[in-house]
Amino acid sequence: MISFYPGPSRVDENIPEYVQDAYKQGILSLNHRSKAFMQICEETIDLLKSRLHIPEDYVVLFTSSATECWEIIAQSLIDVNSYHFYNGAFGKKWFDYTRKLKYQAIGYQFDPEQELKTGEMDLSSETGVICITQNETSNGTQVNIPRIAKLRKKYPDHLIAVDATSSMAGIYLDFSQADIWYASVQKCFGLPAGLAIMICSPSAIERSGKLRESRHYNSLNFILENIKKFQTPYTPNVLGIYLLMRVMENRKPIGKIEKKLRKRLRNYEAIFSESEHFSLHISNKNVRSETVIVLEGTAEDVQAIKKKAEEEEITLGNGYGELKDSTFRIANFPSLKKEEVKALQKFLKKNILQ
Repeated sequence: MISFYPGPSRVDENIPEYVQDAYKQGILSLNHRSKAFMQICEETIDLLKSRLHIPEDYVVLFTSSATECWEIIAQSLIDVNSYHFYNGAFGKKWFDYTRKLKYQAIGYQFDPEQELKTGEMDLSSETGVICITQNETSNGTQVNIPRIAKLRKKYPDHLIAVDATSSMAGIYLDFSQADIWYASVQKCFGLPAGLAIMICSPSAIERSGKLRESRHYNSLNFILENIKKFQTPYTPNVLGIYLLMRVMENRKPIGKIEKKLRKRLRNYEAIFSESEHFSLHISNKNVRSETVIVLEGTAEDVQAIKKKAEEEEITLGNGYGELKDSTFRIANFPSLKKEEVKALQKFLKKNILQ
């Protein structure tokens, strides 16, 4: 069975070998205060910075999930104000979760077919944290880096936090244009769920130090204190970090990865442009995700195409939230092999162009 589900999705083909290596090397029972773990942690961080072009003065941290990152940001970086810009289910979930911890969080919903309009906002009278879902997994949209850069320029005193769960390690991200980036590994990194990466700028670290929040096991100051020694404040997913290290060792630079995924996306777009039963859910190319492809049709056609795919051992992703019945999703992630993508595209041509 080939899974094109947009997370958890297909894992890197070498994961079984890496897990066996971890078992043989004693990684599975490694003490997270040991020198061996600290070496793995340091090497993993170095690889992430190198492969993804993360600025040297940014700090890479490990958490359990992107959801935990919501909590860390709310606890340790938001003093009073946060501004959440969203056009889909996951951006709204981030806003709703933050509001439980910080009741003054403000949400701004915008049209999925429209680019984020920085000129229509005025947040200049207050500092705070601007929260953006760079790649919205539920509806297949993205906020491109030039848009985020405009926010950075307009609001230099605000921190900018970015959810890049479905895009980090799949497309090039200019990390210098925001202060907090985070992503779970079960998408473009091609790893099993249970680990997330959080990346903080010097400004984010400074803000955390000023707020001095230290009431929780995952308070950011506590995490930052430990990562200086290449450790974590609590027992981490040691296997996950080791697997991430091994995967990143063999990853090409992000520019080459992005080029490959964009070529695949163009092929998918060409196929669906000829279909009478399905169309791309997002028609505006400027805001269309490059890593999560969302197709729409009637509920009957969507159900039928997923069933036919299952019969040929291909798993298509269900629609999400209010789009559950009217859409299906296709992951455009690096770990999907060339022959697997060709098999799906052959299936699509056969079954949707009739």
